[in-house]
Amino acid sequence: MRREMNKQEIYDYLDARQLWYEITEHEAVYTMEEAAAIDMPYPGADAKNLFLRDDKKQHYYLLTVKGDRRVDLREFRQRFHTRPLSFASERDLLSVLGLRPGSVTPLGLLNDAERRAELFLDSAFLEAPGLIGIHPNDNTATIWMRTEDLVQIVREHGNMLYWIEG
Repeated sequence: MRREMNKQEIYDYLDARQLWYEITEHEAVYTMEEAAAIDMPYPGADAKNLFLRDDKKQHYYLLTVKGDRRVDLREFRQRFHTRPLSFASERDLLSVLGLRPGSVTPLGLLNDAERRAELFLDSAFLEAPGLIGIHPNDNTATIWMRTEDLVQIVREHGNMLYWIEG
């Protein structure tokens, strides 16, 4: 039986790789509006994460964009030539990324043993200061880390990663 990495295991994973990160503990947040009410050290680096699936439930996509960015699913579908998209169900989220609603994060890809999900990452996260704020598989904290370190983690794990340009 698969066991998902919890918040402490994510911290241990990053520590073992000697990667820089900062933690902001907070109340559980489920929306970008709730997150915006929290005093964050790097407000321009916060991420919005959308977990999507195609209409055949064959392909799963994790879109991670700047927190203030609006996502147009029709445009995404046309740009990346996908089948019709919808938000993945709570069951899909748990089975593919081992996460609960509100805790969606690229670090959930570490729970994706079958590498079923593809990450589409906003290239704006590479701009100075090059940081991204994401949950450590739990929506009671945000960790701030270098975008390049996250990219390396995802690539080493084996999930496909694509860049979304403005």
